[in-house]
Amino acid sequence: MGIERVHAPGSMVLLTRLSKQVYRRSDEQLLGMHLRLLMALSYVRDHDGCPQQELAEVLCMDANNVVLLLNELEELGYIARLRDPLDRRRHRVELTKGGLKALAGAEQAQESIEDDVLQALDADERATLWRLLTRALAGAEPDLGEAYSATTASIST
Repeated sequence: MGIERVHAPGSMVLLTRLSKQVYRRSDEQLLGMHLRLLMALSYVRDHDGCPQQELAEVLCMDANNVVLLLNELEELGYIARLRDPLDRRRHRVELTKGGLKALAGAEQAQESIEDDVLQALDADERATLWRLLTRALAGAEPDLGEAYSATTASIST
């Protein structure tokens, strides 16, 4: 005698499972970088000059781990940290030309991952999914404004 299914998995469970499929396929060799670096670079591109603390909030990381992440990106020549002229205690993060080039390559590779993971959806459904996810993220992170990049989400893995 089996257990009768009364409920289908909720949206959060489905999103988490789909996210794990993306992580599983996001090989460093394919992307040219770890997915967490891609996500950080994508946000910095969309919010050039963002404060370092904003990255911590957006990426759902503690400040110490963000510093380690930014150190890695800086060593690769992908970002530059500059003192905020209005508050010398803060750093602003800017994308370099090398970072922009690396990001473009990683995003191109990411398209093949997206095609694989979302193969059951047609182009219109993918566009609808993107709009819904963008709107949901904007609602979940209202302080970050409307220009929030849908490519960023928690990278606490």
